Amino acid sequence: MALHQLAKITIGVPNVADTVDYYTDFGLGHLGEGRFTTREGGEQLNITHSRVRRLEEILLACDDQDDIARVRSNLTRLGFESQLDGGRLTAIEPTTAIRTVLEVRPRLIQKPVEPTVYNWPGNPARANTRADGNVRSGAVQPLKLGHTVVGTTNLDQTYAFFVDGFGFKVSDVAKGVGAFLRCSTDHHNLLVQAAPVVFMHHSSWQVEDVDQVGRGAMAMLEDNPERHVWGLGRHYAGSNFFWYLKDPAGNFSEYYSDMDCIIDDALWKPEEVEGARGLFQWGSPPPPSFLRPEDLAAMMTGQHSDK
Repeated sequence: MALHQLAKITIGVPNVADTVDYYTDFGLGHLGEGRFTTREGGEQLNITHSRVRRLEEILLACDDQDDIARVRSNLTRLGFESQLDGGRLTAIEPTTAIRTVLEVRPRLIQKPVEPTVYNWPGNPARANTRADGNVRSGAVQPLKLGHTVVGTTNLDQTYAFFVDGFGFKVSDVAKGVGAFLRCSTDHHNLLVQAAPVVFMHHSSWQVEDVDQVGRGAMAMLEDNPERHVWGLGRHYAGSNFFWYLKDPAGNFSEYYSDMDCIIDDALWKPEEVEGARGLFQWGSPPPPSFLRPEDLAAMMTGQHSDK
């Protein structure tokens, strides 16, 4: 695979200070000026000002300049413009206006996490002691950026830009909705979905296990119950545990763990999923605001405009 990481995203919001406070509470390390780090991924989020909430930029990583040359050739063949400056390739997806940057970076090697010990029927591996999740202390700190989701009014064009142009691979398809795309061994790093207006749906951040998903969400909700959106549950596409919260600008953010990993492309067969199965395997049904965020109508009627 030429690509190997979703390295960073830049989100534009109208209320920068409030949104910065939110992601600080979320457990990301604030470097100042809206720049955030994860424990293992380095700087992976930038919050900037815009009149409407939007995904402004994604930064992708590849192995060498030959990878960049191949991507640029693909984009040119498809009719997408790109610029090469100092070894970095930049192209703007025409429908969503997402600035997509590709640069050479070392591969992210994550430190193995000590497996959580569970008691199984007939195998009390954690005998005479409480579950680790019950005795942990300290704030949850995401390990890395996992993926982001964007709504597009021209799914075919956005799909072609990222798949045929940049070389994302298709992991699963949500029938009539969109596609789960990967640029690493994670099941998905980008979901492009059909929408009546261009918007950012959510960003997703990896934590160690399901206990950390729950602990992180509960800490976020303790003094701010209005942040809750959907969770706890387990997705079918990607298999990950999830809990979604909402930032002050209206973007959703997700704690996740136990994502499917695709090490050998030849051994993975994409599925076409539909209905509830495409969203979750178990958990409460998603609220209407998850499927159609409350500010979409205002975006569609032009009350929120970045022009």
